[in-house]
Amino acid sequence: MAAVTALPVSLSGRFKGSFAYFTVKDRLPQILTKVIDTLHRHKNEFFEEHGEKGVEAEKRAISFLSKLRNELQTDKPVTPLEDELPDAALWNQYLDYQRNVSNGNGEPSWFQSPWLFVECYMYRRIHAALAQNPPIDNFDVFKEGKAQNFFESQEAVIALCTYFQELLKNIKDLDEKQLQEELFKLLQVSLWGNKCDLSFSAGKASSLKSSPLQSLENMIPYILVNDMEKLWSLLVNAKKRNTENSNVRVDIILDNAGFELVSDLVLADFLLSSKLADEVHFHGKSIPWYVSDTTKHDFNWIIKQLQSANHMWMSRCGINWEGNLKKGAWVYRDHMFWTLPHDFSSMTEVAPDFYADLQKSNLLLFKGDLNYRKLTGDRKWEYTVPFHQALNKFHPAPLCSLRTLKSDTQVGLKPGQGEQLQASEPEWMISGKYGIVQFDAAL
Repeated sequence: MAAVTALPVSLSGRFKGSFAYFTVKDRLPQILTKVIDTLHRHKNEFFEEHGEKGVEAEKRAISFLSKLRNELQTDKPVTPLEDELPDAALWNQYLDYQRNVSNGNGEPSWFQSPWLFVECYMYRRIHAALAQNPPIDNFDVFKEGKAQNFFESQEAVIALCTYFQELLKNIKDLDEKQLQEELFKLLQVSLWGNKCDLSFSAGKASSLKSSPLQSLENMIPYILVNDMEKLWSLLVNAKKRNTENSNVRVDIILDNAGFELVSDLVLADFLLSSKLADEVHFHGKSIPWYVSDTTKHDFNWIIKQLQSANHMWMSRCGINWEGNLKKGAWVYRDHMFWTLPHDFSSMTEVAPDFYADLQKSNLLLFKGDLNYRKLTGDRKWEYTVPFHQALNKFHPAPLCSLRTLKSDTQVGLKPGQGEQLQASEPEWMISGKYGIVQFDAAL
């Protein structure tokens, strides 16, 4: 009998017909094609800014990316990174590790390797294509799409900012039950805001065009694991235990820019304004990642957009949020670990100092699908395996995943729940229709 500790197999393009297979076969090449088109479209801009050097750099980047697309589509071996960027050695060590675990099945290749690895690797190579080609090395190929998503979600942003500013007027008069209701509402807005994911739609528009608060009641049945009560009691107890000199710290590991980021910022502001938390640390990506993930530029840009909006409550939000950053109640960070191929159970080994820092948090909120895949190792888990077990010893602090399901891994369900969904809706794990608020106490 196999040892109990044996981990299930990684999701991979080698399983023909699986979601991973179709992602590697169709979606990843589409994203690369879009990136190449974006560079083509900006050729004149590169020329205006940098002259011939800009155009030469654009040509080199495009040829690098076309070669990458060809390697992917023909299932070539994954090659070591050749750039000198700070994380290159860690990537190449990880590639060696993949070689060793392939048990003599040849070189790790695009379809044969774990899906999580090759997908992260593609985004890292996109980054290298630009980083190695100054003067266009700081160009974010995904910036336009992220901005467009924000502008297309204006109505939803206005509705949320208005609701929140109205709420702030009488937040001091709310009793515990009312505060809890408001927290649950904003958690759900942040959960469903995660639908706005551009890597999932291969970069096609996916914004929120109506008020995000209207349909929350109707969406409750679609939350497959709902641990909001546990979050509430954790925060309330942390507050009670809290003495004068120690702050309650909540960390939000961000996912998408655009509307989702606004919903995360509103949630963070609520945590401070309700005194449930004293400081919030936001974690973004240090390089452009998975089409719509939040970088430092996106984070600052959204706050500036809100500040300068000609809508009273939007600009009030933006002004308050800049104030939170200035006084240190909010901290933005972008550790390199988030854009490595490793799942989070490797953090103690790969980034021990960072793990130690997360241990100082009272609660880690992980947004989105990619974070869930990295939390659980992106494996073929049985649906009923406990979340705590799937985390594979990653327990720096109490944590919670707020995720709409967009890939075929899910744990912590009740017996029969997954099978029932599978029978009635074969696409339930990849449609973005279902969500989870899944908590682990880290004990």
